Amino acid sequence: MTDALFTLFATPIGRCAIAWNERGIALLHLPESSEAVARARILRRLPSARPGAPPGEVKRVIDAIGSLLRGEPAALEAVELDMHGVPPFHRRVYEAARRIPPGATLSYGAVAVRAGAPGAARAVGQALRKNPFAILVPCHRVLAAGGKIGGFTASGGLDTKRRLLELERPEVALVETAVHAGSARGAGARQARSS
Repeated sequence: MTDALFTLFATPIGRCAIAWNERGIALLHLPESSEAVARARILRRLPSARPGAPPGEVKRVIDAIGSLLRGEPAALEAVELDMHGVPPFHRRVYEAARRIPPGATLSYGAVAVRAGAPGAARAVGQALRKNPFAILVPCHRVLAAGGKIGGFTASGGLDTKRRLLELERPEVALVETAVHAGSARGAGARQARSS
């Protein structure tokens, strides 16, 4: 693994952490409870990483993340990611998830199909649980069957997932409630818009 540099940066949802090397973004973490926890988490995944000033391209990524987290349009799907060491199936899942546009959602099963592994919804969930590129690989846009919110392992758990979805499309704020209430905005409407 190429040595990485990292920095913490302010966003509308708190201070995020980003690490990079010459191959691209190596890690992106959503806010933690403290800066010390964020640093420890980066060093757990990238033990040789050290603090550094982000170069121009990384600054542009940071600015785009800030825009997205303010509910503004931001193109993040072309950001170079360092997927060296990422298992092939996870890579396919991450690439499929990156093609889900802001404001849209897909089920774990639909992502499995797009990753070339129909029927592998649980494996998709496991791959997304290990996603080292939160937001850049928008795992928050992947929902469980029936439009249920599903899981989310980032700091803040499901509350963070809901908040990210709200920022991108306010009407998905209460996905589970809408589905359970039989709302017309339920899973079928979301699925049609995101297919």
